[in-house]
Amino acid sequence: MDSHSPDAERLLTPSEVAAMFRVVPKTVTRWAQAGKISSIRTLGGHRRFRESEVRRLLAEGFGTDDDFDSTDASRAS
Repeated sequence: MDSHSPDAERLLTPSEVAAMFRVVPKTVTRWAQAGKISSIRTLGGHRRFRESEVRRLLAEGFGTDDDFDSTDASRAS
């Protein structure tokens, strides 16, 4: 199945995922490195995230409290 197929799942960039969780993209990369969220690598080595998994994690409350990266709070202010 190619990426233009109507059945292909949408893949999100770290920036898109970060905007959904209200964190910086580096935090999303750290979550992926820690195995908290799965990612796919493009041929160029960039991370992409399945939209369905990201939406499921949001619905479950992932990214709040224990998962919150304190460095994000210092950068956001």
